[in-house]
Amino acid sequence: MEARAVKSVADAKAIVEERGLTHVKVGLFDNDGIMRGKYMSKAKFFASLEKGFSFCDVVLGWDAKDQLYDNTRYTGWHTGYPDAPVRILPHTCRDVLDESGMLLFIAEFTGAAEAVCPRGVLRKVLAKAAAMGFEVQAALEYEFFLFRETPHSAREKGFRNLQTVTPDWFGYSMIRNSVYSELYHDILAMGQTMDFPIEGIHSETGPGVIEAAIAVDQAEAAADKAALFKTYMKVLAQRRDLLATFMAKWSMDYPGQSGHIHVSLRHKNGQSAFFDASQSQGMSTIQRQFLAGQQRLMPEFLCMIAPTINSYTRMVPGFWAPTHATWGIENRTTALRVIPGNETSQRIEYRLGAADANPYLALAAAVASGLCGIENQWQPSDAVSGNAYDQPQPPTLALPATLWEAAQRFRASDAARSLLGEEFVEHFAATREWEEREFRKQVTDWELARYFEII
Repeated sequence: MEARAVKSVADAKAIVEERGLTHVKVGLFDNDGIMRGKYMSKAKFFASLEKGFSFCDVVLGWDAKDQLYDNTRYTGWHTGYPDAPVRILPHTCRDVLDESGMLLFIAEFTGAAEAVCPRGVLRKVLAKAAAMGFEVQAALEYEFFLFRETPHSAREKGFRNLQTVTPDWFGYSMIRNSVYSELYHDILAMGQTMDFPIEGIHSETGPGVIEAAIAVDQAEAAADKAALFKTYMKVLAQRRDLLATFMAKWSMDYPGQSGHIHVSLRHKNGQSAFFDASQSQGMSTIQRQFLAGQQRLMPEFLCMIAPTINSYTRMVPGFWAPTHATWGIENRTTALRVIPGNETSQRIEYRLGAADANPYLALAAAVASGLCGIENQWQPSDAVSGNAYDQPQPPTLALPATLWEAAQRFRASDAARSLLGEEFVEHFAATREWEEREFRKQVTDWELARYFEII
């Protein structure tokens, strides 16, 4: 049996028996989209498939550096960090990169933890879409830099003077993808093996930067694929003595790294809800309303799309990252790019997304805001033609400039509370406030260079 053929508990047990495995890998994703997991014995795995298992809820109560939040309600010292129930999802079965015969299964929190579980939040949004008569299709694409470094060497260098895999700026280079064809082939093969097939991959502008576009799928599966791609791209790199980063902006000398989200809706009969050949640019009324929701709520949902301090370093004019909630037809200077096409290709690209975002939450924000636009029959502003950076925009379209401001807008958003749930809004806003407070405890190199002697 192939891993991707697994659909049920019985299938999951059968493939483990067929391969003679004593253990399998089980993992889930935390607030920041980081995969946490373990090897689990066959006996424990079989029992967990039937009844679920328990996982310490600290993974929803700490940051990317395993530092414990001091401001969250769901979990903390006040709750004693108990175990929370988790379900294993048989249909997420994958072969594992460079582990012959090993299988990986994605899990997700249930019970009270489901309200703040990133995958659970996305499922809540997709359930709303289904209740409205829509199926959501999505595809995510990522830019990432590769270095001739290891986790140890990068730290020994203080993350300075890092050597990129390739030099100079050379986007869409046939030379680069030919000289490094073995690396590109490894990435493509990983996508096939682990069931996140890559539709296209190429060198991007900047030294050592690559962009990979994951093939379109139903939204829940698309988020799984994106989250696994980010995880295992790092694994592949490190197993080859390289280091990959998905930071939004690792150096002010080079462009930031995006995590663009392509979204479309289909009716239950399979027809596109976005395409209407009788309308300008093929944009149906539903697509315009969906677009309007994304535009109007983007400032309120920004911390789900730009979730780190570093995210906001990328959002400056001239570096392919919008600063206002603008939209245009085939316009890459806007936050939302409408891509005209046909029944199968008409879609919206949510270009604001950065590579550092949690795929589940970024996609949940992009879809939930659009659904709100449909429900309220909102209309978008006029499309931007030309360079959006050079054109004044109304204050209502201005995006928060810092993570703290974004967290406050999110916490105060009635739409976020209605669409995503009170528990999640309170929890995630608190985690972003924590992130900003942790940053304020630091003294940066910029401050030392600017103030140490002179001020």
